[in-house]
Amino acid sequence: MTDVTAHAPTDVTTDVTTDAATDAAGTAAPAGAEGTAARAAATLSRPFTVRGLTARNRIAMAPMTRRFSPDGVPGQDVADYYTRRAAGDVGLIITEGTYVDHASAGTSDRVPRFHGEAALAGWKNVADSVHRAGGAIIPQLWHVGVTRTEGAGPVPDAEPIGPSGLSLSGEPKGRAMTQQDLDDVIAAFADAAAAAERLGFDGAELHGAHGYLIDQFLWSGSNRRTDAYGGDLVSRTRFAAEIVAACRAAVSDAFPLFFRMSQWKSDAYDAKLARTPQELGDLLTPLAEAGVDVFHASTRRYWLPEFEGSDLNLAGWVKKISGRPTLTVGSVGLDDDFFSAFQGNDSKVTGIEQLLDRLERDEFDMVAVGRALISDPEWAAKTLRGRTADITPFTAEMLTTLR
Repeated sequence: MTDVTAHAPTDVTTDVTTDAATDAAGTAAPAGAEGTAARAAATLSRPFTVRGLTARNRIAMAPMTRRFSPDGVPGQDVADYYTRRAAGDVGLIITEGTYVDHASAGTSDRVPRFHGEAALAGWKNVADSVHRAGGAIIPQLWHVGVTRTEGAGPVPDAEPIGPSGLSLSGEPKGRAMTQQDLDDVIAAFADAAAAAERLGFDGAELHGAHGYLIDQFLWSGSNRRTDAYGGDLVSRTRFAAEIVAACRAAVSDAFPLFFRMSQWKSDAYDAKLARTPQELGDLLTPLAEAGVDVFHASTRRYWLPEFEGSDLNLAGWVKKISGRPTLTVGSVGLDDDFFSAFQGNDSKVTGIEQLLDRLERDEFDMVAVGRALISDPEWAAKTLRGRTADITPFTAEMLTTLR
């Protein structure tokens, strides 16, 4: 078992002292809408720096698969989509998941890839455009693993692969990965991270959440291996840690690595990688030691406590245990989680007072916003300037267009 005391972060600056921030943390906030606006301006407008990346504020755009990149190539419409959010004062753009260069990595030929001359040229245009608008941007690097739909693009004859040849529900699917498969996927992630730095991105995020390939190794429900990549929780982190280490070796010291993680899986919302803080420490320590700079803790509702006896959410616990900065995410600014959108349901705009409470006590470092930024590209600007009454509500129909 691993000691769950905090590990010191490296090359991270998150504490920016201003009179407004001091007032927000140290005195009673003014009541009503004006008080919330002042708190939002003081708390969310602080810059965030890790290694060579500086985001101008604490608001990030969460990665959301949109499927508007025919043949895996992001076009000008994708560049405009992200740039509108950067121009609307989002500090950090985390792109939708992008497939690494492995035949089984993807499951749609309309999801962007992060390899090949055309796709990388498209992504350079996206990064340059976001930078001109004042934002920072990192790509999310992705392999879907055994969740791949057989016969789907971008490589129709590619076989789904995973730790044990099992679906997330435990049924036989695809095949178990060989050592050569493991080596090839690790190299694909490292190549993508190096490409991201070469193209001028400000960092990269590894998608280790939601039941996709990296997460399939972390979770006992899908990892039944008996070699060094399976077994107890620490052993199940080996594949993820080797990917992180390979990416760290492929980029410069100035280039930060983010790691997205979750307890829940795409068809198992009650799944738990870690049922106690101690187990969470066992999971986080190898990843932090391998080179993760920031953890992006994905939850469906950010305000829910992760473990009994504390109101800390998952991002809060991850920060406390790992000593690394964290992003929180999950229904920020909306009254329902994202699964309701897939059922055709709309969501109403809600306040962020509890979010500010948690930020003011440094429970986490950044806030990733999803559907609220699909509905309103200016959500960040309106929130920072006290114009929340003007925020456009989310409707499920908005998922059908790239606006």
